[in-house]
Amino acid sequence: MKKSLHPTNYRLVAFQDLNNNSVFITKSTVETSDTIKHNGIEYPLVKIHISSSSHPYFTGEEKILDIEGRVDKFKAKTEMALKAKQSLMSSAIKKSKRYDKKLENNKSTNS
Repeated sequence: MKKSLHPTNYRLVAFQDLNNNSVFITKSTVETSDTIKHNGIEYPLVKIHISSSSHPYFTGEEKILDIEGRVDKFKAKTEMALKAKQSLMSSAIKKSKRYDKKLENNKSTNS
């Protein structure tokens, strides 16, 4: 087996759920500069947006939490795409009308 394959910096780390502020202590190699005092002991802190203590699947709640505004971002992106599509369509219609007028003028001058 290769030497130095597995990390050696395992230590106790606190993971804090930002939805309900619950804290889990477990071993991890994750790097972080934040710390938290839990039960009188200071641990490195990793903040997480969702965990088993707040996820609807584990809690039995049907409430969906949107911490980062993903739904709002999606709706805004969709609205911008629709506006861009409408703008392109109106531009294409204007160009088409101009082209039709040119053709009409050319036919009348050639006749």
